[in-house]
Amino acid sequence: MRPLRRRLLLVVAALTTVCLTAACSVVTRVGGANAKTYPKKDVVLVASVINTTNPYMVSMIQGAKALSKRLGVPLKIVDSQGSSQTEISKIQAILAQGKKVALMVNTVASSDAPTIVNAVKAAGGYVTIWWNKPDSFEPARVGNNFAAFQKFPGVVSGECTGKALAEGIGKKGDIIALAGVLDSTTSQTRVAGLKQALKAYPGVHLLDVQAGNWDPQVAFGVTQSLISKYGKKIDGVWAADDAMILGATEAMKKAGRFDQVKFASDGLYPPVVKLMKDHAGNDAVVGETFHRGYMASAIGLYTSYLAVTGKINPAKLPRDKRDSLFKLACVTPANLAEYSRYDDDIDGWVDTMVEKGPWNTAPAQLVGAGPEKLPR
Repeated sequence: MRPLRRRLLLVVAALTTVCLTAACSVVTRVGGANAKTYPKKDVVLVASVINTTNPYMVSMIQGAKALSKRLGVPLKIVDSQGSSQTEISKIQAILAQGKKVALMVNTVASSDAPTIVNAVKAAGGYVTIWWNKPDSFEPARVGNNFAAFQKFPGVVSGECTGKALAEGIGKKGDIIALAGVLDSTTSQTRVAGLKQALKAYPGVHLLDVQAGNWDPQVAFGVTQSLISKYGKKIDGVWAADDAMILGATEAMKKAGRFDQVKFASDGLYPPVVKLMKDHAGNDAVVGETFHRGYMASAIGLYTSYLAVTGKINPAKLPRDKRDSLFKLACVTPANLAEYSRYDDDIDGWVDTMVEKGPWNTAPAQLVGAGPEKLPR
């Protein structure tokens, strides 16, 4: 008997034994394996974020709380504190408490994904990962317990903000870039998009790329070091997310150069919205992308919730709903008001998302399937 077939038969036999000795939950068949689903009363929502210093992570927590309130299901928040070990141990501790977990996790590092998914699967929970996983680690190959992988496209983000920064400095000059975590596909794709955009601007030179760890304080220190190294040669600062651009702007203010440098980044966080509305630093922020942490976390948690309660069968979903890319918009001061309005009613947006489903709610509609392909 082939080893894979033997293992699958053993799984079926084990689950059959459980059903003969205890009250069974609903069971759905997934590619030859079984995945149980559970009633709402047995479920807990869990949202795991990289840290609580990044405004995007704070926004993710807001979305998780809004969905918990809307569904009437309890919620636990995991603050990973920028540590893969902390992230994994806290998730494992919640899994051990007995409730069936519907998890949304923004992994600290891509390599964390298999460990987390396997732990959730072993405990009978369901997980949707946002932003980071190895491209080869696919939900469909794991089974229903890995409900989905979801993200906003990083290459598009990097191209959008790279173009805005190049235009903002007059198509010539020198820029520095702040990446996120090095072992992060999100950071890697955004940096790749930046470099792709700069190919159209031969007069713009990328002086340096340094990791800012998605943290404003880390980015502040890194930017100070780059200022010491390159001084007034720096005409623009690009960052893979707004937490880092906020640290960079503070470093430039301390160096007395805030109104002489242009900035572009990803996320359009509320503090950056304020900088743009106030025309701070001689209109220092020239380009952004729009997506929201509360949208990501609510979409991810709701996907896991629908799976754990049997309202969707992940195995029957099309590829783009298992490995998903959601719509991202390029934002400049000219169209800022069109997107910042969504932040006025987070609960209302979550209500609409529950009514329409996790793939169909503007402005974060499903637009394609991953994995992303890096530009050549």
